[in-house]
Amino acid sequence: MNKRNYQKELDHILTGLQSESRVPRLLLHSCCAPCSSYVLEYLSQYFEITVYYYNPNIFPPEEYHKRVTEQQELADRMKVKNPVHVVSGPYDTDEFYRIAKGHEQDPEGGERCFRCYALRLREAAKVAAAGHYDYFTTTLSISPLKNADKLNEIGESLGAEYQTAYLPSDFKKREGYKRSTELSREYGLYRQNYCGCVYSLQSDRSGN
Repeated sequence: MNKRNYQKELDHILTGLQSESRVPRLLLHSCCAPCSSYVLEYLSQYFEITVYYYNPNIFPPEEYHKRVTEQQELADRMKVKNPVHVVSGPYDTDEFYRIAKGHEQDPEGGERCFRCYALRLREAAKVAAAGHYDYFTTTLSISPLKNADKLNEIGESLGAEYQTAYLPSDFKKREGYKRSTELSREYGLYRQNYCGCVYSLQSDRSGN
């Protein structure tokens, strides 16, 4: 079975949108300002974007508030073609600990992370469906440490469930991750050294 090329699939969709001369609405789940920087620069050429900041996994609360504030500030400052809005979802950490229960010792990038992907993408799919967005997707695939295949699998399944198209992506392609680091320097963004949850923080400190 051939591995899917999500960037080519995205190219095909974007080409079709250009031929239709319309600007669809995209709900973009974002994990942080640095990861969203390239995605906003790229996709704002084609979509009116609402950044949905929903990350109940982030620990501690001070870190969460720092990241969400920076997300809003980046959206306010970035030069983009079409409008970008920011909406914050609920910061309900109990939801994250509920899905992580029994998987606290999983390695980074394992089943606990997949559950976390699904938690955040499900909430994004619900919001996208309720708001009648044309598409939803996530910035998560820009990270070299995130599993783009799993993200797209979960996103497409939720898209079918909530009847809202999931925009396929692997934003690290075409040097997307490199561009995000350049934009982070340009805008003076804080680049955290752990994914966000208490388990990733502990893993980082232990050197694992």
